Amino acid sequence: MAWRIEFERAAARELDKLGHEAARRILRFLRDRIAPLDDPRSVGVALRGDRFGDFWKYRVGDYRLIAHIDDSTVRILVVRVGHRRDVYR
Repeated sequence: MAWRIEFERAAARELDKLGHEAARRILRFLRDRIAPLDDPRSVGVALRGDRFGDFWKYRVGDYRLIAHIDDSTVRILVVRVGHRRDVYR
């Protein structure tokens, strides 16, 4: 099963602000490691709390991706992309 990866507009802008190499590494991670999985939750970590309770975290080096996994449409929606020190703010 191939998952469709989509970016919210804000996440796409955050990805564009990263360096070329970091952005390429993140996109390669999503395409090669996440999209072909049967269960993308096996690689990520569930976030907790009132604000992030429905989201999953993926770690790519010093960068973090915050995503919502929608099983009904087989879609992963990336809502935040950023350095680990800033992404949860």
